[in-house]
Amino acid sequence: MRVGLGYDSHRFAAGRKLILGGVEIAHPLGLAGHSDADAVAHALTDAVLGAAGLGDIGTMFPDSEPRWQGADSLELLKQAYRAVLAAGHELVQADVTVIAEQPKIGPHVTQMRQRLAGALSVAPGAISVKGKTNEGMGWIGRAEGIAVIAVAVLE
Repeated sequence: MRVGLGYDSHRFAAGRKLILGGVEIAHPLGLAGHSDADAVAHALTDAVLGAAGLGDIGTMFPDSEPRWQGADSLELLKQAYRAVLAAGHELVQADVTVIAEQPKIGPHVTQMRQRLAGALSVAPGAISVKGKTNEGMGWIGRAEGIAVIAVAVLE
């Protein structure tokens, strides 16, 4: 068994769609980033790559590369997971925590789990997604952005 921890955070930005876990969420602001800025997919990508000892999302898909501009982060997760499989590892379970004051994550959890599970070719029951607030503290509490922590277990 191998365990990986992933983290990602992005500031809110006007004029962008808010995509989390492959789900477009109605919100007046999206997240700033080189790709589609899906912080959930990014954190989970780092978790699976880390568990396999394969580096991180920034190494595999550098933001200095124009080809990743606007990229679909679920597709990046799929590509990263193919490398994990090629290294002889398979996802057993992943746990993702989204830390945000707004939007509320709960109404989107089922769809996020389905989208992430599809990208990783596992059953939705192998993926846990939950939302937490930061109780009004710090940059997250001021609704300046979103942070995500993910843990992945591979065998």
